Amino acid sequence: MTRFATSRTTLALAALALLAGTAFAATDDTTPPVATTVAAPVALSPFVASYQAYNAGDLAGTAVMRLVKRGGDLWRVDMDVKADAGLAGLAGISLQQSTAFRSSDGLSFVPLGQSTMKSAVFSKKLSTGVYDWKNHVARWSGDVKDSRKAPVSLQDGDLSTLLLNLAVIRDAQPGKSLNYRLVDDGRAREQAFAVSAQTEIVAVGELSYDALRINRVNGGNSETVLWVAAGVPTPVRILQREDGQDKLDLRLVQYQGATSQ
Repeated sequence: MTRFATSRTTLALAALALLAGTAFAATDDTTPPVATTVAAPVALSPFVASYQAYNAGDLAGTAVMRLVKRGGDLWRVDMDVKADAGLAGLAGISLQQSTAFRSSDGLSFVPLGQSTMKSAVFSKKLSTGVYDWKNHVARWSGDVKDSRKAPVSLQDGDLSTLLLNLAVIRDAQPGKSLNYRLVDDGRAREQAFAVSAQTEIVAVGELSYDALRINRVNGGNSETVLWVAAGVPTPVRILQREDGQDKLDLRLVQYQGATSQ
């Protein structure tokens, strides 16, 4: 069962992906507070963000994204996804993913290492990756396909899937096109996104966010949509769609600042 595959839980993260227990419905007669529109990029600050995860419209589990400052210019971003409903819950499916990275200015992200653990009742798979910037190659080992154990050439600006979530928050501006190269799980992929020209109201629990909608434009039948709002360090919603049908849907429950580690 692969409904919680890595690329669909971090976008964002990304996706995480990685963060209002209620649906994104229209507001009622009592208008809730509205978050301000997306502003200029803000340097990194540790946080913990909690999501509810829906699969094909049904509540399937929870997800937590953490950004941790490790000291100096070293950081780590984690995403933990756990299925606790339906067949996936019975199977004990969970995913833990982490990327260690360097950020000298709080706005640039240089991946250094990556790990992914996928668990179920009777199985556990672990893969790890190392980004060797001295030689500009990345390598993966562990439970990865043989074809993905070969070195992958690195280019300046390359990101991991988890770092894509932070980059989108950093870069989102009305009407802007966003282009990223992801090096993750033994392969490199180009991903392009289009940011909406105007914000839209997205209701999340007791709050309504004035959020920008960001659509992936080169995914074919696989769509990724993120909503980002000013002052929120992670997307308020991350939606994955296949052939026009909703699949994985992460909805922000709460977020808060966290201490360094």
